[in-house]
Amino acid sequence: LAHAELADRSKPVKVTADRCSNDDRKKVSTCEGAVVLTQGTLTLHAGKIVISQDQDGFQKGVASSGAGGLARFRQKREGRNDYIEGEAERIVYDAKSDTAELFNRARVTSGGKDEVSGQYISYDGYNEVYLVTNGPNATVAPGTKTRATLEIQPNKAAPKTAASAPK
Repeated sequence: LAHAELADRSKPVKVTADRCSNDDRKKVSTCEGAVVLTQGTLTLHAGKIVISQDQDGFQKGVASSGAGGLARFRQKREGRNDYIEGEAERIVYDAKSDTAELFNRARVTSGGKDEVSGQYISYDGYNEVYLVTNGPNATVAPGTKTRATLEIQPNKAAPKTAASAPK
């Protein structure tokens, strides 16, 4: 699964919702009701999102409860003409560490073909590393029906064998 569009980081964040409140002193904004957040090619849909900003200006967002109880995002992949998409009951993104965490019923699809799913997904954007577990909060729940899943499609067609070559 590939890196998201780097240029998005320098774009403004726009949020539309049924209701928004902002606390300038604490640097926290809360939006509720059919929330749509956009930043460059990133689009996030949720029932609620809380965005905080630290003293260095880095933002952290927590999105939850969208359609069917899931928050969803879609973002163009860096240097590619396809997208990374994901959903979970709760999505936490930290711009300072470039990490995303997806909690409960988590799924991420890259390029419309490669997919990871589980109860927890953590993605380190700087190192392009995923962690997927079948239990909540990066735990492993042995003996359960829920499994962490990784599906990677081949990038090239299978080579022709002597048996499949035209005669």
